[in-house]
Amino acid sequence: MSRSSTGGKIFSGAVIVLSLLLAAILLLHRFIPNRWFNLGSLIETFLPWFGLAVPLLLVLAAIRRRPLAIICAILPGLVWFQMYAALIPDKHSGDGDFRVVAHNVNADNTDAAGTAATLLAAEPDVIVLVELTEDQRHAWSDVLEDQYEYSVSYGTVALWSTHPVVDSNEVDLDLGWARAFRAAIEIDGEPVAFYVAHLLSVRVNSEGFTSAQRNETARLLGEALADEQLERVVLAGDLNGTSQDRALAPITYQLHSAQADAGKGFGFTWPADTPMARIDQVLYRGMEATGSDVLDATASDHRPISADFAFS
Repeated sequence: MSRSSTGGKIFSGAVIVLSLLLAAILLLHRFIPNRWFNLGSLIETFLPWFGLAVPLLLVLAAIRRRPLAIICAILPGLVWFQMYAALIPDKHSGDGDFRVVAHNVNADNTDAAGTAATLLAAEPDVIVLVELTEDQRHAWSDVLEDQYEYSVSYGTVALWSTHPVVDSNEVDLDLGWARAFRAAIEIDGEPVAFYVAHLLSVRVNSEGFTSAQRNETARLLGEALADEQLERVVLAGDLNGTSQDRALAPITYQLHSAQADAGKGFGFTWPADTPMARIDQVLYRGMEATGSDVLDATASDHRPISADFAFS
């Protein structure tokens, strides 16, 4: 057997192994343990990007023209397509009965007027803001109070609405300061429970994907959602995790994603300059999502998002 033939078999074998490994990661990501460096959650955060390896594997398989290698390289592409194909088409179906805009404005953002202009251009009924400093909250109130009669704020999270806020209360995430609250808003006579939340951040460092505190805040928020008595619910804010991250299951198992149901594409929001993950969310139940969009970048490191809902 010649060296070139042996080398070709080794090359093709490597492509086959890598293809099968990629397909397994995509298909069985839920079984990747978090025991070591929270590897499972880290992979799930950026899982859609694993699809970029498929064209490379196909090219490598085609170089040697080995049918088995080509077939194996196609396999992860089929898995990726099955997982994400439904997200790609535009699923907007109309403006709905009300629109929500949510934005992590960034504590270092000093351009309240410019940022507000981007949000107001979407003509929302409800504006949800997180990561607000006290000075920012006053600045935003000055900008919005003429158009939005009702507002609620707890700690670093706030909401402005053109519809009456019937009541509100902090959602305790056991942090010692407020990062979540519930507000009941009456929209055209229909009560809707709005949850505004900014879950704790995660970090990628020498210890891996450190997210224990974020996971605990997700659990507590999930408990509050489970106890909600109103049929119609909207959760908006920065959850510091994607909808596929298993750590957010206490939340995502109860609610639908407006982006998945009524948006176009993945709707990545962070980082603002080159978005790679959707960690800012508008989730819901008890209604129909009719639209979801990512708005233009502002002075924040997150992109703002909008969602339209219809009473069904």
